[in-house]
Amino acid sequence: MIRFGILSTAAIGVKHTLPAIQQSRYARVTAIASRDAKKAAKLAATLNAPLSFGTYEELLACEGIDAVYIPLPTSHHLEWAIKAATAGKHVLVEKPLALKAKDIQKLIKVRDKHNVVVSEAFMVTYHPQWLKVRELLDKGKIGELKHTQGAFSYYNVDKKNMRNRPELGGGALPDIGVYPTVVTRFVTGKEPVRVQASVDYDPNFETDRYASVKADFTDFELSFYISTQMALRQTMVFHGTKGFIEVNAPFNSNIYEGSVVQLHNADHSECQTFSFTHINQYTLQADAFAQAIMQTETVTGKSSAPTIFTLEDSVLNQQVIDAVYGSGKTDGKWKKVL
Repeated sequence: MIRFGILSTAAIGVKHTLPAIQQSRYARVTAIASRDAKKAAKLAATLNAPLSFGTYEELLACEGIDAVYIPLPTSHHLEWAIKAATAGKHVLVEKPLALKAKDIQKLIKVRDKHNVVVSEAFMVTYHPQWLKVRELLDKGKIGELKHTQGAFSYYNVDKKNMRNRPELGGGALPDIGVYPTVVTRFVTGKEPVRVQASVDYDPNFETDRYASVKADFTDFELSFYISTQMALRQTMVFHGTKGFIEVNAPFNSNIYEGSVVQLHNADHSECQTFSFTHINQYTLQADAFAQAIMQTETVTGKSSAPTIFTLEDSVLNQQVIDAVYGSGKTDGKWKKVL
């Protein structure tokens, strides 16, 4: 079993990732660290984790920990991922890993120097519904892909929430704009060359609260909107010359019981439905990450497992978000994706 230490008692970890690690076939939560020692001890007891610490540094120094999961505020992700990797720990870090693509290069150097597995927690890439979409596209089931369309929104105007605090890396694009981008890249295996975007900022929070984005993938186009101040909604559609694919719960599949992928033919006379029920994408992520560690330590000696989301992939995805911000600042002019 891979022994996980958790930095902080953040909600996303408590609600999703920590229970998923406990359900993994290959990993267990062994320690909790918090700047509040009582909170750490309480959560550790709830999870039956044997260790708790009142500082993050103590956890990183513990030899009984193999890997670290980091659900800290966005502004702290990169800093503590670097510290954990430098301490020789494998690292699973919440998205977004960084707020600039170029900053991820620092972590890549540390990863390679210390020969550890480091991955950004894009749990969607482990869900079988996206493997099915990729398979359908690869087999030409909708002909030539022409357009991908997406939406992801929720309503949050809590001024204390980190998503509404710029100093903590808040904003709609870092939080949810990464998802339509990452799943499109994942299923097509292609990268956008330029983007065009309109980005709206909350006058009080000063974080981006809405974005409408168009991304040019050369062979097809991706368009999507995201918002942190609109009614809850999410969808992804892949439209081709001979049909289209709809994904009804593309990102939070665990919230929408019975994730469904529908394949429609060109004239709507046929529809194939692929259902995915009782699947925890966070547990699949924990399994894949733990397996990558075991492969690294016992077989290859290098982080070469193709089953996890790599830092190189993180760079490519963040480059798109960087370009979206750049386009938004120039009144929607096309911006190249580096």
